[in-house]
Amino acid sequence: MPKIVFLPHAEICPEGKVIEVESGVSVCDAALEHGIEIEHACEKSCACTTCHVIVREGFDSLGEPDELEEDLLDKAWGLEPESRLSCQAIVDDEDLVVEIPKYTINQVSEKH
Repeated sequence: MPKIVFLPHAEICPEGKVIEVESGVSVCDAALEHGIEIEHACEKSCACTTCHVIVREGFDSLGEPDELEEDLLDKAWGLEPESRLSCQAIVDDEDLVVEIPKYTINQVSEKH
């Protein structure tokens, strides 16, 4: 079974976490099932950017993002070339290293 390494995040996962998951599950579902409370304001329907993650290792093992996901990612805070919406990033058979960004667009807009 592939592993997902979640890098430490000050609020969501301070120690970081390594989990084993079944292939075919989304990164978001895997995180939630293992107590990593990643934000998902649209209930995982690919309608927001709150579950944005950066895939530091294993990015190429994920399926290609569709046009809707790419359009939404353009609005994500802290976008990087390895950014994905975790609700749309489906684990294949390769291990992943995932970083949860410091902020989501919701958190940034709440501060201003």
